[in-house]
Amino acid sequence: MGQTAERFKERYDRQIRLTGKDGAGVEYILDQWGEAFPDDCAMLEGKYFYYYTKSKSQEIQPMKVERYLGEKPILSLKDSLGAKVNYFTVPQYDDSLFRMSQQFIDRAIELAPKELLYRFDKISALAAYEKESPDMAATAMLDLIDYDASTHPAWTYEGREVGREEFVDAVQEYCFLFYHTGSTNSYESFRLLSEKMLKLNPKSTLFMNNLGAYWQVARRDDKKAAKYYKKVLKINPKDETALSNLAIIEKSKQKK
Repeated sequence: MGQTAERFKERYDRQIRLTGKDGAGVEYILDQWGEAFPDDCAMLEGKYFYYYTKSKSQEIQPMKVERYLGEKPILSLKDSLGAKVNYFTVPQYDDSLFRMSQQFIDRAIELAPKELLYRFDKISALAAYEKESPDMAATAMLDLIDYDASTHPAWTYEGREVGREEFVDAVQEYCFLFYHTGSTNSYESFRLLSEKMLKLNPKSTLFMNNLGAYWQVARRDDKKAAKYYKKVLKINPKDETALSNLAIIEKSKQKK
């Protein structure tokens, strides 16, 4: 009996459960699958994961900061002068393998432009690769938002139809990712996405709160932050995020 794309997918899923997405035997299955079904998007995603996972490694590096990429240190020690030095796990990538992974996921996006899974695969990989400066990831998200607004595609995720609310929630997840990273550039990516979404959804308290958080945390401008939170409360007087953050701002004023 001849192999079908579904049978290859079953073999692939079994193998990665045993060995991981870049483990022994995975490449062999993907090569056979790709030869038989070169335009199978699941195969292309498998190759993306194979090369993306292969591209990744990590190092432990000392830094004189309290957080790196939004995470606490894995270890803290004193240097010879008694100064505190924190040690963080820092992701590293092989550029050539990473580029290969992107070629496969780009092809999947080309073949299935309405499937969000592949687009999110790409954007998540870019954000991880760029670390503190997720410029390409932010640009890809902004392009996706523009594409959604201009063409209103019938999005799917893993083949299931995706509603408007789910799309907005997905954008917010990337907003949170950029905010959590906590670098100057990632905060700017957070702002750009939030401003874009608020422009398209002028009454969205979600993105108003985001911009309040940007001015409050990233820019230390409580006055501008409060303006956004007060706009939120005009729409929803019981919004817990706006109420809580305004309370923090008021307490900060009292201490000055």
